[in-house]
Amino acid sequence: MGKKILTADDSASMRQMVTFTLKGAGYDVVESVDGKDALSKLRDTDIGMIITDLNMPNMDGIELIRSVRAMPAFKFIPIILLTTESQDEKKKDGKEAGATGWIVKPFKPEQLIGVVKKVFK
Repeated sequence: MGKKILTADDSASMRQMVTFTLKGAGYDVVESVDGKDALSKLRDTDIGMIITDLNMPNMDGIELIRSVRAMPAFKFIPIILLTTESQDEKKKDGKEAGATGWIVKPFKPEQLIGVVKKVFK
């Protein structure tokens, strides 16, 4: 797998900030606007990691994670939830779906890069 990260977030400004942060650290980024868009892009490219929002239209982050985990080629890909949600129940749902980690927005760029480096070998 390459150093390519797929991001899924319905907020254009958040996608821009995440992309800017990741590209600055040397990663290639593929942006998507929701879970369905992310799934369609996942099939076409050499993605090594996914960073997704939780609350999105069409397909939320939990549904996206479940769909990705059901695909044999991506069963073990690192998936980080980057969301405003911080409740334990939501975190539990994310973990059960197969999320690798959880970052609460707003995030600090060095925090995001630190998590990415930790889980994306």
